[in-house]
Amino acid sequence: MSFESQPQGAVPSKRSPVELVKENSLQLRGALTADLARDVDHFNEQDKQLIKFHGSYQQDDRDARKDPKRLGASKHYNFMVRCKIPGGKVTASQYLTLDRIAGQYANGTLRITSRQGFQLHGVLKSNLKQTIREINTCLLTTLGACGDVNRNVMAPAAPLATPTYREMQSMADVLARHFAPRSKAYHEIWLNDEPVAGAPEIVDEPIYGNVYLPRKFKIAFALPEDNSTDLFAQDLGFLAHVENGAIVGYNLYAGGGMGMTHGNANTFPYIAKAIAFVTPEQVVAGAEAVIKLFRDHGNRADRKRARLKYVLHDWGVERFRDVLQTYLSFPLVPPRDIAVTGFPLHVGWHEQGDGKYFYGISIENGRIKDEGDYRLRTLLQKLVENLQPSIRLTPMQDILLCDLPPSAKPLINRMLTVYGVAKPDKISLVQLHSLACPAIPTCGLALSEAERALPAIIDQLEAELLRLGLDKEKISVRMTGCPNGCVRTYQSDIGIVGRSGDKYTLFVGGNLVGSRLSFLFKDLVPMHDIVPTLVRVLDDYRQHRQPDEAFGDYCQRLGADKIRGMV
Repeated sequence: MSFESQPQGAVPSKRSPVELVKENSLQLRGALTADLARDVDHFNEQDKQLIKFHGSYQQDDRDARKDPKRLGASKHYNFMVRCKIPGGKVTASQYLTLDRIAGQYANGTLRITSRQGFQLHGVLKSNLKQTIREINTCLLTTLGACGDVNRNVMAPAAPLATPTYREMQSMADVLARHFAPRSKAYHEIWLNDEPVAGAPEIVDEPIYGNVYLPRKFKIAFALPEDNSTDLFAQDLGFLAHVENGAIVGYNLYAGGGMGMTHGNANTFPYIAKAIAFVTPEQVVAGAEAVIKLFRDHGNRADRKRARLKYVLHDWGVERFRDVLQTYLSFPLVPPRDIAVTGFPLHVGWHEQGDGKYFYGISIENGRIKDEGDYRLRTLLQKLVENLQPSIRLTPMQDILLCDLPPSAKPLINRMLTVYGVAKPDKISLVQLHSLACPAIPTCGLALSEAERALPAIIDQLEAELLRLGLDKEKISVRMTGCPNGCVRTYQSDIGIVGRSGDKYTLFVGGNLVGSRLSFLFKDLVPMHDIVPTLVRVLDDYRQHRQPDEAFGDYCQRLGADKIRGMV
């Protein structure tokens, strides 16, 4: 059965507990100010939900649970803090500030997210306010990086001196500002030294209302030749239509989303559908209309079925378009015939088109760290201090050092070698196209390992692909510790999804450009058997593929039954 043929679930009449928390929160304030002042290492259950809107998740160190010295002790609480960075644009000064904060208040690493943001892990509650305050001091924010609001707005990261790239990056900024919560709670709680006196000031939330959205909401811009933002996985996507080097409009896509729940047939990943064509002047109004539709019609009873994708799936495109029209003052017109064709990584050396260069460094699973002879964090500190580049974060969790003069080439090439960081042309294609979520030990939802497990799996896969003569094929591999699909697992050629402990569900049949969902290949596969199981299919692909046929295309051509029959 394909994901998109799953049955519709009944919508309960009651509201979920989180809806009541939001409604009674005084616009996201709750008791956060008082709780921050208490000498305890975690928030209560209500405020634990509210801090998400402020850009943080309360977590605990799951490795510490296994420490015999801590048996019977309370959980070792800490916090993840996420920066919302539209289009992944960061200045040299901002990067160095985040790097310092990571060493001073977090676990000494920075993590690039698959949505072009930065995450800090291991922040203690006693340092949480200072961490968020110092992030804001460098003119970045954590507001709305998590929670039931619009999150980071993605755009192709390359700093190319072309109107198309610059317009999409500018539009990402515009939408991020437009959909930021209007509540003053964030500034009152995190940025003011003095507690707010008297009753809090309640301001109008004209877009979100007093209970915000039913669940999170994600937006991305893309070009036909650059869908590095995975447009089809977004609640709302804008695919640019370019004529004579200029964007004349966008196909508006809606309803993408990757999350599902094991054993719940009413939940499933879904590919966004083209709804209409909008001009550049209509983008903001079109986006606001989609968000308001979701606000009014999303499921507020069952959070597992509260994403926009279920509204679109249950209604169908025509009804969705008809209802969307009621939120707009201009007539919707049909989407244009625009095909998505490319998924560039932007790693290595590239000309920007303005006489300068950018250099993309591939970062395994987005984790910037020093570990043994691999000293990526120190390398980036020194390069950023020395060259003062502008910086872009990519949806593949890589980093671009931008606005570089030609004279920077020998310095960067030499320092990569000195600090043990591989150049992109020395990294396998399968590693370059791999992604993993953090999973254990920080994520409370993780059922299995992901970030810490994928490198060894990729090492095994590299050896097998080389043996089979498939090492020059672009095969995307994405791994998550649970079925929520945070690195868009269900679109990739190979998806590895945590099931329980060391067992995983394998999916195959997606594609590099993300326009198609994969199908379930094999369930409950032990970690040590993941690569041997895949090799049986990869070997058949080697023998029977058609000319220029990608691995995911081959899996779809044979079909799920034949692929499953190989094991």
